[in-house]
Amino acid sequence: MIKNKNIFVILILSILFVGCTDVIDPADENIRDQNSTYNEPNFGLGLLTQGYTRIPTNGYNFSEVATDDAVSNDVSNGFLRLATGQWTASNNAADRWTSCFSGIQYMNIVLTEADKMTFAEDPIIDKLFKERIKGEAYGLRALFMFNLLQSHAGWVNGKLMGVPIYSEVLNKDSNFNVPRQDFNTCVAQIYKDVDSAAVRLPLNYRDIVNESDIPARYLAINATVGAYNRTMGLRYLGLVSGIIVKAIRSQTSLMAASPAFADGTANGSNETWANAAKHAAEVIAFKGGLTGLPTDFNSGVAWYRNTSQINGLTAGSNPPEVLWRAGTSNNNDLEREHFPPSLFGNGRVNPTQNFVDAFYANNGYPITHPSSNYNQNSPYANRDPRLAEFVNYHGRTAGVTNAQINMATGTQDPVNKVLTSTRTGYYMRKLLRQDVNYNPSGRNTQLHYRPRIRYTEMYLNYAEAANEAWGAVSDPEGYGYTAYDIIKVIRKRAMNLNTDPYLESIKNDKDAMRELIRNERRLELSFEGFRFWDLRRWKVPFSKLTEDAKGITVSGTLNAPVYSTPATVENRAYQNHMYYGPIPYLETLKFTNLLQNDLWNN
Repeated sequence: MIKNKNIFVILILSILFVGCTDVIDPADENIRDQNSTYNEPNFGLGLLTQGYTRIPTNGYNFSEVATDDAVSNDVSNGFLRLATGQWTASNNAADRWTSCFSGIQYMNIVLTEADKMTFAEDPIIDKLFKERIKGEAYGLRALFMFNLLQSHAGWVNGKLMGVPIYSEVLNKDSNFNVPRQDFNTCVAQIYKDVDSAAVRLPLNYRDIVNESDIPARYLAINATVGAYNRTMGLRYLGLVSGIIVKAIRSQTSLMAASPAFADGTANGSNETWANAAKHAAEVIAFKGGLTGLPTDFNSGVAWYRNTSQINGLTAGSNPPEVLWRAGTSNNNDLEREHFPPSLFGNGRVNPTQNFVDAFYANNGYPITHPSSNYNQNSPYANRDPRLAEFVNYHGRTAGVTNAQINMATGTQDPVNKVLTSTRTGYYMRKLLRQDVNYNPSGRNTQLHYRPRIRYTEMYLNYAEAANEAWGAVSDPEGYGYTAYDIIKVIRKRAMNLNTDPYLESIKNDKDAMRELIRNERRLELSFEGFRFWDLRRWKVPFSKLTEDAKGITVSGTLNAPVYSTPATVENRAYQNHMYYGPIPYLETLKFTNLLQNDLWNN
């Protein structure tokens, strides 16, 4: 399971006797009687915190450098090594096994121990606290299982397998040598946990004023408005809520309905595209339907640099684009790592020409279409505004000084000029605040936050699933919008299109719409950790999975550039079985019942 039985013994003893201190090396003087901790609210909340700290999307891993979207200039980058032939079951940058199973163990302890704890002297308030905490634990357990399936589910001897399911607290006497459950059983467990969470949690944390707003479940135990607000009110924004667990279900069902898992055989996933659309629609209904999606560029596309919204964030509150986020941080770590060297950054993530070519002309046509009027000698003119928003290219202004990026004759920024220069002719701009100054002589910091789930993801989930289930212009379930409607809004927001002739020309072509929806997802969710997994769940042709990462070089001068023909920068060295990640090699050595995914060895 995690590493060996002893880690679980340490984990459990540390929690039961030390609260939420370090689970590796507890201090002897802090050891208390287990029963004494049950009267301390912080004990239970500390256990829950151990789950929140293990959420995989608390930070960015930039797995895009293992896709057709980007490369890295850091030769030690785990995803670079993964993409170039070093991905093994014992060397896996995409591994989530230990952290997610550790999170599940913590949540199992919460669910086992919560009813024994005391959170308030008032029995009704105490009961409400316990219900909310258990709801959070069920929701986090579902989230960890989703991430485990995404990273480690795969085919074993003709059957789609998930991971072991542990719903009880493990101790030194537990049997660790248990087999993996099949994929459908794991998905069913996620849905069960989502339901268990949703029935206990408010859809969203808010203060209520009327008794009629109290859920029937809590009215039955004589909860008052004051008691409800104290335990499930506005102050708890940011914790797992009912709408968050519904979003986790949407993520799970979209993955499960995708071609890599629902392959049409009896041994594959039994999830459907219609169910995936339904689960996304539940989240969209909470947001207000089609009109709920933020329609202005700065809120919906450039959310990461929307200064007024970021500065206005209070504890747990969200901007209009964000369903759930991690906390804010007042630092310039992203800029230090990803600014071009001329702005004193390390230029780590380099978008590819492949990615740049995925952006449309500003009239909405792909640049390969005759109506796009694309000019390869002036490749960034008249393009989809998201290109300039997400990518620093030659001549683009950047940073607090609004200096032009010079890929032709610059002293640091051109391809491979110094160790921190781009390898592709491009630097990542998305996620970075241009009002950060990383110049050693005048550095400043700015607020950042990491969305865990954005609403645009949910709308794109629906568009993809609905198009696959019914086509782009059909709404047989009466949701009030179609896949076409959603994509039209997203493209209008991005490109300010009064008319969208390309979309209109393909809206009745399911295959063409599939490619458009996937491309919109590629652009809208770029550098947020989706592309690596999307390519795999779509089971794209192997030639696409292994597509060379391309770049360009610029010669001439700053104002009279000459662009080279795109050339290969990095080869992708995947094999056919690498649509699915491996089980950690050491785990399969320790536990004979833990079968490895097909063709993975070590």
